[in-house]
Amino acid sequence: MSLFKKFFGSANDSSNEEKESENNSFSAENTPIDELFTLNFKKNGGKFLYCENVSEVKNLFEDILAENDWYETNVMCFEPKLYSLLDENKLSYNGISNPKFLLASCESLIADEGSILFSSNQIKQHKPQELPTNIIIVATTSQIKAAKSDAMSYVTKHYNKDYPNNITTIKYFEKPKVEDFLSYGTAAKNLYLLLLEDL
Repeated sequence: MSLFKKFFGSANDSSNEEKESENNSFSAENTPIDELFTLNFKKNGGKFLYCENVSEVKNLFEDILAENDWYETNVMCFEPKLYSLLDENKLSYNGISNPKFLLASCESLIADEGSILFSSNQIKQHKPQELPTNIIIVATTSQIKAAKSDAMSYVTKHYNKDYPNNITTIKYFEKPKVEDFLSYGTAAKNLYLLLLEDL
Protein backbone atom coordinates (compact mmCIF):
# COMPACT_ATOMS: atom_id res chain seq x y z
CA MET A 1 0.00 0.00 0.00
CA SER A 2 1.39 3.42 -0.91
CA LEU A 3 2.20 6.00 1.75
CA PHE A 4 -0.36 8.36 0.20
CA LYS A 5 -3.14 5.78 0.59
CA LYS A 6 -2.06 5.07 4.17
CA PHE A 7 -2.52 8.72 5.09
CA PHE A 8 -5.57 9.62 3.03
CA GLY A 9 -7.22 6.31 2.15
CA SER A 10 -9.74 6.00 -0.64
CA ALA A 11 -13.44 5.35 -0.99
CA ASN A 12 -12.78 1.69 -1.91
CA ASP A 13 -10.61 0.97 1.13
CA SER A 14 -13.43 0.52 3.66
CA SER A 15 -13.61 -3.25 2.99
CA ASN A 16 -9.85 -3.54 3.47
CA GLU A 17 -9.79 -1.63 6.77
CA GLU A 18 -10.81 -4.70 8.77
CA LYS A 19 -8.03 -6.79 7.20
CA GLU A 20 -5.49 -4.04 7.87
CA SER A 21 -6.56 -3.66 11.50
CA GLU A 22 -5.92 -7.39 12.02
CA ASN A 23 -2.37 -6.92 10.72
CA ASN A 24 -1.72 -3.67 12.61
CA SER A 25 -0.17 -5.34 15.65
CA PHE A 26 2.44 -6.97 13.44
CA SER A 27 3.06 -3.99 11.14
CA ALA A 28 3.21 -1.50 14.03
CA GLU A 29 6.41 -3.17 15.23
CA ASN A 30 8.15 -2.34 11.95
CA THR A 31 6.69 1.16 11.46
CA PRO A 32 8.91 4.14 12.39
CA ILE A 33 7.46 5.91 15.44
CA ASP A 34 6.94 9.23 13.65
CA GLU A 35 4.85 7.52 10.97
CA LEU A 36 3.00 5.45 13.59
CA PHE A 37 2.17 8.60 15.56
CA THR A 38 0.91 10.37 12.44
CA LEU A 39 -1.31 7.45 11.42
CA ASN A 40 -2.81 6.99 14.92
CA PHE A 41 -3.19 10.74 15.50
CA LYS A 42 -5.12 11.18 12.25
CA LYS A 43 -7.17 8.03 12.98
CA ASN A 44 -8.20 9.71 16.27
CA GLY A 45 -9.41 12.75 14.30
CA GLY A 46 -6.46 15.12 14.80
CA LYS A 47 -5.39 17.63 12.16
CA PHE A 48 -1.69 17.26 11.43
CA LEU A 49 0.46 20.01 9.87
CA TYR A 50 4.16 19.33 9.30
CA CYS A 51 6.54 22.33 9.51
CA GLU A 52 10.17 22.37 8.36
CA ASN A 53 11.00 25.64 10.17
CA VAL A 54 9.62 28.29 12.53
CA SER A 55 8.50 30.45 9.61
CA GLU A 56 6.19 27.64 8.46
CA VAL A 57 4.81 27.33 12.01
CA LYS A 58 3.86 31.03 11.93
CA ASN A 59 2.33 30.81 8.44
CA LEU A 60 0.29 27.70 9.23
CA PHE A 61 -0.86 29.20 12.54
CA GLU A 62 -2.18 32.20 10.60
CA ASP A 63 -3.86 29.83 8.12
CA ILE A 64 -5.67 28.10 11.01
CA LEU A 65 -6.83 31.47 12.35
CA ALA A 66 -8.12 32.49 8.91
CA GLU A 67 -9.79 29.11 8.24
CA ASN A 68 -11.75 29.29 11.50
CA ASP A 69 -12.20 33.09 11.66
CA TRP A 70 -10.37 33.21 15.00
CA TYR A 71 -8.87 36.66 14.55
CA GLU A 72 -9.67 39.15 17.33
CA THR A 73 -10.70 36.37 19.70
CA ASN A 74 -9.73 35.43 23.25
CA VAL A 75 -7.16 32.65 23.66
CA MET A 76 -6.07 30.46 26.59
CA CYS A 77 -2.27 30.22 26.74
CA PHE A 78 0.00 29.73 29.77
CA GLU A 79 3.41 29.55 28.08
CA PRO A 80 5.43 32.77 27.57
CA LYS A 81 7.43 31.12 24.76
CA LEU A 82 4.21 31.04 22.67
CA TYR A 83 3.02 34.60 23.41
CA SER A 84 4.81 36.01 20.35
CA LEU A 85 2.51 33.99 18.05
CA LEU A 86 -0.47 35.59 19.75
CA ASP A 87 1.02 39.10 19.92
CA GLU A 88 1.87 39.05 16.19
CA ASN A 89 -1.77 38.27 15.43
CA LYS A 90 -3.23 40.71 18.00
CA LEU A 91 -4.97 38.01 20.02
CA SER A 92 -5.95 38.54 23.68
CA TYR A 93 -4.78 35.95 26.20
CA ASN A 94 -4.68 35.21 29.93
CA GLY A 95 -7.23 36.44 32.40
CA ILE A 96 -9.93 36.40 29.75
CA SER A 97 -13.24 34.58 29.74
CA ASN A 98 -14.65 32.29 27.06
CA PRO A 99 -11.44 31.60 25.13
CA LYS A 100 -11.99 30.43 21.56
CA PHE A 101 -9.00 28.05 21.65
CA LEU A 102 -6.02 26.86 23.68
CA LEU A 103 -2.52 27.44 22.30
CA ALA A 104 0.01 25.17 23.99
CA SER A 105 3.03 22.97 23.61
CA CYS A 106 3.07 19.49 25.18
CA GLU A 107 5.32 17.12 27.09
CA SER A 108 5.24 14.31 24.50
CA LEU A 109 3.46 12.87 21.50
CA ILE A 110 2.64 9.19 22.05
CA ALA A 111 2.97 7.11 18.88
CA ASP A 112 1.23 3.84 19.78
CA GLU A 113 -2.05 5.55 20.64
CA GLY A 114 -1.77 8.84 18.71
CA SER A 115 -2.31 10.90 21.86
CA ILE A 116 -0.75 14.02 23.37
CA LEU A 117 0.69 14.17 26.91
CA PHE A 118 0.22 17.43 28.82
CA SER A 119 1.22 18.61 32.28
CA SER A 120 0.63 21.65 34.47
CA ASN A 121 3.35 23.40 32.43
CA GLN A 122 0.90 23.65 29.51
CA ILE A 123 -2.59 23.53 31.05
CA LYS A 124 -2.03 24.51 34.71
CA GLN A 125 -4.61 22.66 36.85
CA HIS A 126 -7.30 22.42 34.17
CA LYS A 127 -8.84 19.04 33.42
CA PRO A 128 -9.28 18.16 29.72
CA GLN A 129 -13.04 18.81 29.87
CA GLU A 130 -12.34 22.32 31.26
CA LEU A 131 -10.19 23.27 28.26
CA PRO A 132 -11.64 24.97 25.16
CA THR A 133 -13.02 22.63 22.51
CA ASN A 134 -10.49 24.00 20.01
CA ILE A 135 -6.77 23.41 20.65
CA ILE A 136 -3.65 24.30 18.66
CA ILE A 137 -0.50 22.43 19.73
CA VAL A 138 3.04 23.40 18.74
CA ALA A 139 5.40 20.42 19.15
CA THR A 140 8.62 19.03 17.71
CA THR A 141 9.48 15.70 16.13
CA SER A 142 11.91 14.94 18.98
CA GLN A 143 8.91 14.86 21.36
CA ILE A 144 7.49 11.73 19.71
CA LYS A 145 7.78 8.74 22.06
CA ALA A 146 6.84 5.15 21.26
CA ALA A 147 4.51 4.56 24.22
CA LYS A 148 3.08 6.30 27.28
CA SER A 149 5.70 4.62 29.51
CA ASP A 150 8.47 6.20 27.38
CA ALA A 151 6.79 9.60 27.67
CA MET A 152 6.56 9.28 31.45
CA SER A 153 10.22 8.21 31.67
CA TYR A 154 11.14 11.29 29.66
CA VAL A 155 9.19 13.57 32.05
CA THR A 156 10.94 11.95 35.03
CA LYS A 157 14.41 12.45 33.54
CA HIS A 158 13.77 15.88 32.05
CA TYR A 159 12.47 17.50 35.24
CA ASN A 160 14.83 15.64 37.57
CA LYS A 161 13.05 16.25 40.90
CA ASP A 162 10.91 19.29 40.07
CA TYR A 163 8.12 17.24 38.49
CA PRO A 164 5.10 18.96 36.97
CA ASN A 165 1.71 17.80 38.18
CA ASN A 166 -1.65 17.36 36.43
CA ILE A 167 -0.12 14.97 33.88
CA THR A 168 -2.83 13.88 31.46
CA THR A 169 -3.34 12.80 27.86
CA ILE A 170 -5.85 13.80 25.23
CA LYS A 171 -6.56 11.10 22.70
CA TYR A 172 -9.93 11.83 21.08
CA PHE A 173 -9.99 14.70 18.59
CA GLU A 174 -13.51 14.12 17.35
CA LYS A 175 -16.61 12.68 18.95
CA PRO A 176 -16.49 8.86 18.68
CA LYS A 177 -18.98 7.50 16.14
CA VAL A 178 -19.83 4.68 18.53
CA GLU A 179 -19.66 5.40 22.25
CA ASP A 180 -18.14 2.60 24.31
CA PHE A 181 -16.85 2.28 27.84
CA LEU A 182 -13.31 3.24 26.73
CA SER A 183 -14.45 6.65 25.46
CA TYR A 184 -16.94 7.31 28.28
CA GLY A 185 -16.20 10.57 30.08
CA THR A 186 -13.67 11.77 27.50
CA ALA A 187 -13.78 15.28 26.12
CA ALA A 188 -13.32 15.23 22.34
CA LYS A 189 -11.30 18.20 21.07
CA ASN A 190 -10.93 19.87 17.70
CA LEU A 191 -7.14 19.69 17.69
CA TYR A 192 -4.52 21.03 15.29
CA LEU A 193 -0.91 19.90 15.64
CA LEU A 194 1.85 22.07 14.22
CA LEU A 195 4.76 19.62 14.21
CA LEU A 196 8.16 21.26 13.77
CA GLU A 197 11.04 19.15 12.43
CA ASP A 198 13.97 19.39 14.85
CA LEU A 199 15.90 16.16 14.22
